[in-house]
Amino acid sequence: MIRNLTNRLLLIALVLVAALWIDLNDKISVPNPFDQSANLFERSVKPRLGLDLQGGLQVLLEADLPESAQVTRDSMETAREIVENRTNALGVSENVIQVAGDRRIVGEFPGAEDADAILDIIQQTGLLEFVDTADFTPQEGATIQTDYLPGATETPAQPVEGGTVFHTIMTGKDLTSVNVGQDTQTGEIGINFVLTSEGAQIFGQHTAANVGKTLAIVLDKVVISAPVINTAITGGQGTITGSFTNASANALAVQLRYGSLPIPLKVVETRIIGPTLGEDSLQKSLVAGLVGFIIVALFMGIYYRLPGIAADVSILLYALILFAVFKWIGVTLTLPGIAGIMLSTGSALDANILIFERLKEELRAGRTLRQAFDQAWSRAWPSIRDSNIAALITAVILFWFGSAFGATIVKGFSLTLALGVLISLFSSLYITHALLALAFDIFKPKNYERWIGI
Repeated sequence: MIRNLTNRLLLIALVLVAALWIDLNDKISVPNPFDQSANLFERSVKPRLGLDLQGGLQVLLEADLPESAQVTRDSMETAREIVENRTNALGVSENVIQVAGDRRIVGEFPGAEDADAILDIIQQTGLLEFVDTADFTPQEGATIQTDYLPGATETPAQPVEGGTVFHTIMTGKDLTSVNVGQDTQTGEIGINFVLTSEGAQIFGQHTAANVGKTLAIVLDKVVISAPVINTAITGGQGTITGSFTNASANALAVQLRYGSLPIPLKVVETRIIGPTLGEDSLQKSLVAGLVGFIIVALFMGIYYRLPGIAADVSILLYALILFAVFKWIGVTLTLPGIAGIMLSTGSALDANILIFERLKEELRAGRTLRQAFDQAWSRAWPSIRDSNIAALITAVILFWFGSAFGATIVKGFSLTLALGVLISLFSSLYITHALLALAFDIFKPKNYERWIGI
């Protein structure tokens, strides 16, 4: 029935052992036989649960600009990357940040505990300016107007009535490195920065030509430091000093390290999901999946007999392999994602049913068990192939739609569906095939009505 059945069963056993190893551990490591204190390979495979399964924060951000202002796709994508980097730096892992439409960004932060800290860091524009205030020394914390404004397009600022507009010589985009440091003698906390070659040239020329004058360091139009230039600074390095604490210095460093937002963002909507609600959803999903599997397993065993039992075992192995793949590549499981898994499980059963019905037809036509077995898989394949290709095309379209419009629910569903369909093909065409061939070799059924249900 199958050539090299032993080799196929051995491969299935190896895949199953690897899947169980991943499923039963949160970290996979291979020790170094030559160095007991190190590993040759190490990888975290801890399950990643989405916002709806473990709770957390969901926030909808929108460009805080007039409706008439044109917001480019590149600006929104840059803002998305900066928000993602900032929240990662705060220790908020497994977040999902996506552009939704032309002016909005959707952020999901599973397991987030300090919602206020997240909202503060992603809303701040983080625009650092080095401003020439000449002989005027502004007070720390004062708000000043400059001739540089962030937005969809850069336009000069208009003078404030009764005020002065100061010239920005360079912005934070010229920074290449930002770190928090502390003076060993005074204990003063500062932020050390390194400039790009272009920034270093601009900075050096300005400080050389303006010795004795003030260079204000401004964040989002608020003065954080206003030192007097004592000498030309040509090395491309410097330190921002001010009334910093460790927390405020680190927060500022995160903003500067990951760039300034090209456009200001405002929070349109926030939604906090408690961990209890997420855990309840997970438990109900697991119960529903278990009940569904038991019903399907009973149906397959009663209606298709020996082939049905082989399919049940194959589906169990499919579930173990699928979960291992999700853990290995870091798929975030959500309720829609679980729905995609259930649907792909149905695809795996559908393929088995097509094969088993074809097996019955071949046996009714008078063919031997070996002939019917071989014909069932070869003749059912075109239908299985076409249905699964259609499912994969649908998954790709849904994934594109979710990516284009920030619909993470749709993306999660489509991703788990596609992976499930691919693994279900391996399950039905490879595992079930081998298990049923082994069962026929062991039991050698003669009474087809009793063993196969015809």
